[in-house]
Amino acid sequence: MRSSLADNRPSWHNPRIVMLLLTIFLCGAAAGALTVRLTANRPASGPYWKEGGRELTLEMMRKELNLTPEQAVQIETVLDEFVLYYQNLQGQMDDFRSDGKQRITHVLTPEQRVKFEKMMTNLSARIH
Repeated sequence: MRSSLADNRPSWHNPRIVMLLLTIFLCGAAAGALTVRLTANRPASGPYWKEGGRELTLEMMRKELNLTPEQAVQIETVLDEFVLYYQNLQGQMDDFRSDGKQRITHVLTPEQRVKFEKMMTNLSARIH
């Protein structure tokens, strides 16, 4: 039979739940680091367009949708705004991951920090 003290604890105090949450966070941080590494060399024109892809996309839309010149200019503006919005969100996500890792590091002892860094390195290596 379980003690009444254990039954009154919030479920997030369960060590398994804490480890699961930490693992999820670490996976997210590693995935974010991988995403940053893979997208770091992309041109500033956008997250999805390769060299010349922006112009090809706009030209295809002009032809396929029979856009007027005014519509083409408006769509170009919308796409450029989307790219900037995407880049801003990516930067915020990178900052959030970095802040989370830093906050975890401040809580840990020096010995735990070494282990934590090894965990992060191993997790990153699995993704590559």
